Amino acid sequence: MTLAEDRLDAVVLVGGRGTRLAPYTANLPKPLVPIGGMPVLEILVHRLHVGGVGRIVMAVGHLSSLITAYFGDGGRFKVPIEYSLEDTPLGTAGPLSLVQNLTDPFLVVNGDLLTDLDFRVMIKTHNASGALATIGLFARSEQIELGVIETDDQDRVTGYIEKPTYQYRASMGAYVFGRAALAFVPADTRFDLPDLIRALIAARKHVAGFEHKGYWLDIGRPEDYTRAQQDFERMRDRLLDGPGKQP
Repeated sequence: MTLAEDRLDAVVLVGGRGTRLAPYTANLPKPLVPIGGMPVLEILVHRLHVGGVGRIVMAVGHLSSLITAYFGDGGRFKVPIEYSLEDTPLGTAGPLSLVQNLTDPFLVVNGDLLTDLDFRVMIKTHNASGALATIGLFARSEQIELGVIETDDQDRVTGYIEKPTYQYRASMGAYVFGRAALAFVPADTRFDLPDLIRALIAARKHVAGFEHKGYWLDIGRPEDYTRAQQDFERMRDRLLDGPGKQP
């Protein structure tokens, strides 16, 4: 492990309103909704700590006082925690322009991430690839519950697929960036992570994918939250401490 990995920083995005998870987020920021008797963000903080992260910077916004009151300086979580507060919403990448002295490379993760991803393996793979950015990927399949009609440019039907299943790889909400990527983040401007990735691609920078083959759940809707609670009870040790399954 390099010196940068020994003192690896992680920026955790916890400033959103979590409107899709209403009513659970009516009075709580989404990262504080409880799973297994603790906030989902606490699970992530623990996982980052065992994954080699030496400093966490939480990019806070909505209901930030609740997050800072719970996590404090990070002492009881065995990892220093700092806070970056934006005066106006800056999106998911914009807050990076406010954070000082980030390591090279550094992690960026969504604050509601529930996964057994091994951050050490992701960092090692990023460093070996020579990429400026690496996106955590997860393979998904979705069945369309309708007949899908294919047509040509004159609306002639060329195919009829009944309830097809589509395969794709989704962003997990976990990224590794080299510090040079910060030059592509405008100051005092709303800018999202997809904007940053597209800017890097347009500049012909090396953007890599890292497919995680273990567990990951996007806690976006109330039904996802219910599933997360059930999965955590079955997989508590794995989600807190166990390494993710990698090829």
